[in-house]
Amino acid sequence: MRPLNLPNVTQIVVGAKFDAADDWIVEHADIGDIVVISDIPLTARCLTKGCKVLNPAGHVFTTPNIGSALSMRELNAHLRETGESKGHNPAFSKKDRSQFLQSLDRLIQKTP
Repeated sequence: MRPLNLPNVTQIVVGAKFDAADDWIVEHADIGDIVVISDIPLTARCLTKGCKVLNPAGHVFTTPNIGSALSMRELNAHLRETGESKGHNPAFSKKDRSQFLQSLDRLIQKTP
């Protein structure tokens, strides 16, 4: 990645260990932080730290709904492995962007 020379952005480089970036995020996440990620297992880890989590399409994850998201992830992985699904994700749409901005705004408003 090329460095970003912005005053409010800090680039962090982690080791090559598997999930090193995920581990860094969880170690540095704190209660009430808003985390934007599309990785479901990382989402679960951030929720256990007390973070607010949403994906880039604006879906807000919570402790009550993460279990079904983890189950769907496992089912989809199984379907891809057996050839029943090709695993193509839909393109990011204007509706997704709008939903994300609305969800992010709601989370910010709820954060003390």
